[in-house]
Amino acid sequence: MHLMYFTEQPMAAYSAEEGLKFGATALMFSNKHFDPVAGSRLYSEFLDQYLYAEEMGVDGIMLNEHHNAPFCMQAKANVFAAILAGMTKRVKIVLLGNPLPLAENPIRLAEELAMIDMVSKGRLVSGFVRGGGQEQLATGVNPAFNRERFEEAHDLIVKAWTQPGPFRWEGTHYQHRVVNPWAVPLQKPYPRVWIPGVLSTETIIWAAKKRYPYIALNTSIEATKRIWATYDQAAAEVGYTPGPECRGYLQRVHVSDTEEKAIRNAKQFMWMQGEFTGLAHPVWSSPSGYFSPSQRRGFVEFAVGRALSPRGRETFEQQMDNMQIIAGTPKTVIPKLKRIMQETRPGIMALWGNDGTVSDADARTCIRLLGQEVMPAMRAYAKELDLTSPFENDAPVSIDYATDLKPGRAKVAV
Repeated sequence: MHLMYFTEQPMAAYSAEEGLKFGATALMFSNKHFDPVAGSRLYSEFLDQYLYAEEMGVDGIMLNEHHNAPFCMQAKANVFAAILAGMTKRVKIVLLGNPLPLAENPIRLAEELAMIDMVSKGRLVSGFVRGGGQEQLATGVNPAFNRERFEEAHDLIVKAWTQPGPFRWEGTHYQHRVVNPWAVPLQKPYPRVWIPGVLSTETIIWAAKKRYPYIALNTSIEATKRIWATYDQAAAEVGYTPGPECRGYLQRVHVSDTEEKAIRNAKQFMWMQGEFTGLAHPVWSSPSGYFSPSQRRGFVEFAVGRALSPRGRETFEQQMDNMQIIAGTPKTVIPKLKRIMQETRPGIMALWGNDGTVSDADARTCIRLLGQEVMPAMRAYAKELDLTSPFENDAPVSIDYATDLKPGRAKVAV
């Protein structure tokens, strides 16, 4: 099993009441509330915590990015990935990930990732995401073209990594007279690609057909099982049977030396309502064209008061009960994590340890206990369950050059 440490890197140095008063912290919440002095301190603390996580024995550092929102200070995940590539020695640098539809020049992104892979000596895992709905509005990208841009940018990046240039790309959304990046990845044929997600059935199917591991982002046990059923069906249609190496899971879990302190800090997962999109306006987070019609309908019905949020609005106590949040000492959290592992059977697992206003000292205690006590127990149990990671159950990736050289037609087979 591959075990990672994750935090959203929140800008928590101001009163959450301001965001609650405005009613939405993503997109239109004024950046007048951002304090660059506090931001500089927090960036330094987050970086030190990542380095400490490597020291404590985690297998990977998971990074993501969001825009126009205080719940995540990572405006460009590649920046921290580049820093960590030079400062760490062993951990995988897992980007989950770069929002492809927001990229106006995928070739530039391909070059950045290749540099990170080379500096890290082949430790990059390059995840790709569609980006949040409000982020399409923040960057001026038409949400109706989100999936088209995602798939075309992916195909262009893969081709830039695997086919010697120069060549020309004339796609629907990207046109390049010359594709000839000088920097190409150290890993061959290209770095591993993992795909994270929450709601989109289309993304699950796309990842399965590409044979990319799919990382379920803190979904409930039952919802996760439905994700795997969708993934397995799509995999069968293209001729393979996926195992734990294709399944990943992100779990919110805060560990401390006392139950009381762990519960107090775990309540910070509810900071800004604890949603992946912050305190989100449902229309901004689901602009027209961004979701499929069925998923769009769910958000619209929520916006007009006829339905509950598709992401759920459970209380802290309810999320503790259903184990979407786990908190306690190593003795009490390990059995719960074992149940998650047994029920969802992932070969990749990210532990979201800290959020909100958890202090640096308490964050480091959590990282220490995760690395020294919790993760070793999880690794031992993973062996009992035969939950192999992609790095243990390895298979070379091959490129079919005869059919991969047309814009929008890149194809990867294992």
